[in-house]
Amino acid sequence: MERRQFIEKLTAPVAVACVSCMGMACSKSSDTPNNNAPAPPSNVNFTINLSSQLTTIGSSLSQSGVVVVRLAAANVAGSFVAVQESCTHQGTSIAFFASSNTFICPNHGAIFNTSGSNVGGQSTSALKVYTVAVSGTTLTVTG
Repeated sequence: MERRQFIEKLTAPVAVACVSCMGMACSKSSDTPNNNAPAPPSNVNFTINLSSQLTTIGSSLSQSGVVVVRLAAANVAGSFVAVQESCTHQGTSIAFFASSNTFICPNHGAIFNTSGSNVGGQSTSALKVYTVAVSGTTLTVTG
């Protein structure tokens, strides 16, 4: 096993354990959603050059309040996902973990799959998923 593969395999379980512990350590007062959490961005419309960005599986980038991730090698819409960057619990920026194919909120441990559905942690709402289209080496995100 190469060093990079070892680190990738080790990173997700450790991150999930850390995030879960942080969530359990939070006081009861932090368990309630923040009504002031930002709404997911609307009227999103931007492009990404796939020749220079998101070139490897598992790579991600944040733009305009949206996280875009490459899930597969081909330059087709199904190889990418775009979701709101802010957690639906209290608005903290989420991060993508390629080794587990999940988005995790570092604040209270919410975990979301690549379809935006909540699969663990304190959030009960799904992430907004944006439309992705690919033409050649240009990826367009709208929604």
